[in-house]
Amino acid sequence: MARPIWRGVISFGMVMIPVKLYTATESKDISFHLIHEDCNSRIKQRRWCPVDDREVEMSELVRGYEYAKGQYVILTDEDFDHLPLASRRTIELAVFVEAKDIDPIYYEKSYYLEPDEIGIKPYALLLRALEEKQLTAVAKLAIRNKERLCALRPSDGGLMLETLYYPDEIRIERPKLGEVDLSDAELKMAFSLIDAYSEEFQPEQYHDQYREALMEVIQAKLQNQEIAEQPEPMPENVSMDLMDALRASVEAAKKNKEGEAAKAGAGRGRRAG
Repeated sequence: MARPIWRGVISFGMVMIPVKLYTATESKDISFHLIHEDCNSRIKQRRWCPVDDREVEMSELVRGYEYAKGQYVILTDEDFDHLPLASRRTIELAVFVEAKDIDPIYYEKSYYLEPDEIGIKPYALLLRALEEKQLTAVAKLAIRNKERLCALRPSDGGLMLETLYYPDEIRIERPKLGEVDLSDAELKMAFSLIDAYSEEFQPEQYHDQYREALMEVIQAKLQNQEIAEQPEPMPENVSMDLMDALRASVEAAKKNKEGEAAKAGAGRGRRAG
């Protein structure tokens, strides 16, 4: 397993649970380098000091906070290591809330929490209690030069830690819809359309088609092949009456589900034979 990015304890009242923190997600974005078009050489980013008029090595760099224009207070690694914060080594559970009370906009990044050997029983106790009560614990954790608000929740037999944005990190300029006149019939038909598409969330059914298409373009360029351009989809039925559009959508969804069910039945029949 990967190396933990943090070690410490969960503080559950007087109960201490030694744990390790692991990153639970990773980016699969395709990365690019900046290339000089004339000679196909990769561009190098240089750390340049305008005062000394020379390139600076990483070993010469320090972190500075600009407290006034052009004036900085310098912070060393020791300054960060000796911050007077309990959350540097302890995840102290402050309150317990229902998951629905945390708006998804607050969620930032996911981590796995794994107990040390001596912390297995209290870890299991906390996990079971959160599962039984169907609650999420809110706490704070100092990691990567920031004290982060976080939420601990049970997931697939273990504890997940989700870092959360603070309220002042959420943009408040939300669009306002205003009053829209919707009929009961339109709402009822919208419910029918939602029901027609409702099913359990199965994340394995989804994949990054943009990344796949981009890799196809890259492979085609490597082999000097022509790239077949997808036609630009044109919006249809924009002027269609809302009820007619909803009704047609419900019928199409039902036919699609019937087709998928027939394919699944045929597949089971072939396997049985």
